[in-house]
Amino acid sequence: MGRFAASTMFFHEYPCDHIFDYITESGLTSLEFWVETPHFWLRGCPENELSGCIAAHPELAPITVHAPTLDLNPCSINPRVAAISVEYTLEAIRMADRMGAAVVTVHPGKRTAKRQPSAYDYQRFEEYVARLRETAAETKVKIAIENLEPRINALLYTAEDAAEVLDREPWLWFTLDMGHAMMASCDEVLRFIDLCGDRIVNVHVSALGADGRPHHPIHGDRDAGRVLTELADRGYDGYLTLELDDLIYPGSLSSEEKVTILARESRMLERIFS
Repeated sequence: MGRFAASTMFFHEYPCDHIFDYITESGLTSLEFWVETPHFWLRGCPENELSGCIAAHPELAPITVHAPTLDLNPCSINPRVAAISVEYTLEAIRMADRMGAAVVTVHPGKRTAKRQPSAYDYQRFEEYVARLRETAAETKVKIAIENLEPRINALLYTAEDAAEVLDREPWLWFTLDMGHAMMASCDEVLRFIDLCGDRIVNVHVSALGADGRPHHPIHGDRDAGRVLTELADRGYDGYLTLELDDLIYPGSLSSEEKVTILARESRMLERIFS
């Protein structure tokens, strides 16, 4: 059975120690720590506090980490934006390694303009992957690249593109964002599993809402159930990380309501993967 987790961004408004408490209370067995979780990010990323949270919640360890992505793009046409984006990613990998994390998820980047990626953009991507490769050789944490939403300027959103990169980079792992892939079709998610299944170490779990957007609950969703059942039938035993957006709910949710939502989602994962 895989490790059932949730993204810390679902509790973005709370201190980190409270977030760890809430995720434990929900019955989940791990979490994905977003480096940009506000209480951590806006206070200078105090690693001693994060390591204290991990030590106080051994039932959640090893955690996974998500590298910074907000306002960042490692393939930006702006060289300074690209450079700082790469550095933030490498710092997150090294931090994840120091924290004893199992996996760190990184984004592949995109073309700055909303146009098909050009040779220049792919050159930026190759330079980025080379830096990731160097850092992978220095650390023990698994670096997993994530598929993006299917947009014209995204560098990695099809199963074929992901498989091609993974074939070239045997050290690299994969985070399957099922909600992103489902925006193309449920069959596209299954194609990711077909082509990249042996390299998947984390799955960002969510369903599409009526608006066609991801990060909705999976409870009662037929397509999400189909994808998760396929993973279970194939023996997937990595991380299953609930990635939910609290803004899809009417009004503000209390911490108790958020815990209840995660507990319900966790029970669905348990039914499928038991």
